[in-house]
Amino acid sequence: MSLRMIKTNKKYIQLTVLVSLVVGFLIHFPELVSLTDALEQQMLFPGMSPVDVLFEVGYTFLSLLILFIVNTLLFGFNNPAIRMSWWKVALSFMLTWLLSRLLGELFVYLHRNFNIPAIDAMVHHYLHPIRDLIISLIVTGTCYISYLIRERQAVLLQNGKLLAENIQNQYQALKNQLNPHMLFNSLNTLQSLVRESPEKAQDYIRELSRVLRYTLQENDSHTVTLREEMDFVDAYIFLMKMRYEDNLHFAIEVDEHLMDYRLPPLSVQTLVENAIKHNEISNRNPLTIEIRTVAASEGEDTRLCIDNDLQLRRTVSSGTGIGLANLSKRYELLLGKEIQITEANGKFSVCVPLVKP
Repeated sequence: MSLRMIKTNKKYIQLTVLVSLVVGFLIHFPELVSLTDALEQQMLFPGMSPVDVLFEVGYTFLSLLILFIVNTLLFGFNNPAIRMSWWKVALSFMLTWLLSRLLGELFVYLHRNFNIPAIDAMVHHYLHPIRDLIISLIVTGTCYISYLIRERQAVLLQNGKLLAENIQNQYQALKNQLNPHMLFNSLNTLQSLVRESPEKAQDYIRELSRVLRYTLQENDSHTVTLREEMDFVDAYIFLMKMRYEDNLHFAIEVDEHLMDYRLPPLSVQTLVENAIKHNEISNRNPLTIEIRTVAASEGEDTRLCIDNDLQLRRTVSSGTGIGLANLSKRYELLLGKEIQITEANGKFSVCVPLVKP
């Protein structure tokens, strides 16, 4: 039996015991009240003693437990996998009513033949049919409501699992779109370096292996620390500077105190790649990319921002592209947060939230 089923049955048992105890006292509320008023006791329940009431309450409590057990065993109210139709509920009610009457007759038999303490007042016996009806409604109703609650919980749990699997599939699909794109660009650069400068090609291969190792190792991770991400970005920056030489510059201001904050892997690389892809990088127009952290403020998370001057390439669309769109979707799926994109005064800036560990 699974741990979840054990916990479910434990709660069901606790519920039935609690309901039985409460109903046991409420069913005999008139008798309990009469014990505090001698005159009323003599008028309604002559000859009744506290011991009689105690035995009545105790027997009602045990009877309710028996009725709950019978309903559970016969109809499986504690099992959400069993479908509960209206005729099963009606059959449960009729059977509970019949058993309640039989248990009442059994108590009368025990009282008369074995001197079990009980209330002999006429009004008490007149109340028995009504009490049997109330007990039947309470037992069947409690069982059915408990079943409906567990059935809904099972549905919610299943929906949650399906949602988690869907998010995981979407997330993996997004990452699979990013990694090949970076690899193909790197291989094209490496091809040129092997032909023009074999020594630089060796350095390039070393840093490229760091980049590929990171992307493979973090393939199953939803988030990484900012320190891990920046170590990877250093290797990626080396590759880009090898490709663009003095035409590409980086200004990095990352607070050391924020290095343990977390973000989705490849976030910074995606933003750097996006800036390089959409902007002109040449001797005439070198590009500077700023990577900086911004402390949390009122209504704002701690953020990591990547800024660059707008000097868009004429041959490339000025749209954000698949990389930035994927990063936004990954943040939405994994963290339920949004990235901030601003374009003003000739500057393009993307800020991503950092999650406190």
